[in-house]
Parts: sequence; C-alpha cells; structure tokens
Amino acid sequence: MKPVTIYTTQTCGFCIRAKQLLEERGIPFQEIDVSDDDEARARLVEKADGRRTVPQIFIGDLGIGGYTDLAVLDREGKLKPLLG
Repeated sequence: MKPVTIYTTQTCGFCIRAKQLLEERGIPFQEIDVSDDDEARARLVEKADGRRTVPQIFIGDLGIGGYTDLAVLDREGKLKPLLG
C-alpha cells in the first residue's frame, strides 16, 4: 500500500473529516500538523504546487487535493486502486 500523508491544522474541520474517512476505511496515514510550523507549511506549499489550504492529501507522491477530493475518490471507488 502506498503511504498516505495528510497535512493539517488543529482547527480545520475538513482535516478532521478527512482523517475520519481514512480511519473508517482502515487506511493508515501520516499526519503533518502545520499549525504553528512555518517550515512544515513551506514544505507543504512547495509539495502542493503553491496551494496553502489544508488538508492537502498525498498518496505516495500524488497530490489528490483536500477532503472533498478524497470523498469523491472514495465514493467513486477510485481511492483503493490509487493505494495500490
């Protein structure tokens, strides 16, 4: 299974929902909280092609977007194939 990384902040409702969806599907993930970490936020912006919003979710090196994008992939049955 490809690694899943989710960049979050502590006060983000969509971050909470994304983590819940992943947990409900039994998909392990690494969370990187960028709330008070300027260096982590800079790495996120670079990795996400300039996007600063959270959550930003990556499957391997593929950026899939945020919670809404994750939910659509799940609903359409495309999430598990991306995981490998």
